[in-house]
Amino acid sequence: MSKIVIKRKKANKGFIKGQKSLADKVALVEKSTMTTKFPEFRAGDTVKVHVRIKEGEKERIQAYEGLVIALSNTGGSKSFNVRKMSHGVGVERIFLFTSPKVAKVDVLQRGKVRRAKLYYIRELEGRAAKIEREVETQAQAAASAAAKEAAKK
Repeated sequence: MSKIVIKRKKANKGFIKGQKSLADKVALVEKSTMTTKFPEFRAGDTVKVHVRIKEGEKERIQAYEGLVIALSNTGGSKSFNVRKMSHGVGVERIFLFTSPKVAKVDVLQRGKVRRAKLYYIRELEGRAAKIEREVETQAQAAASAAAKEAAKK
């Protein structure tokens, strides 16, 4: 009885030397779409988001002003949630940082909060839904201006 030997092909799992993996390709696309044109803001801040709206062939910019209740910082899908009250009804909208529909973001007021996600605001009404604001006194403003001048020198 003779023994039959079957040789198996060496598995290279579809990778060719020098070829980028899928994760590398995704990271490259995310890096190209990332924009840094927005000011720094965080949850609790009141912002005005200028959104491009296309009506027929015309394009206009509409402002959406509200409270940032969440930031999602994950690569190319980085986004932020803004909540506003419209005729007594809470309206939330999610904006992508990479979206071409967002023209610009203005920070109107800085909020003083101790959480990253402010989803509890949804259940609150009236005065209870207000966020404490960071108020800068004249003495603090003068001190920060002096510090900026000293940093320039």
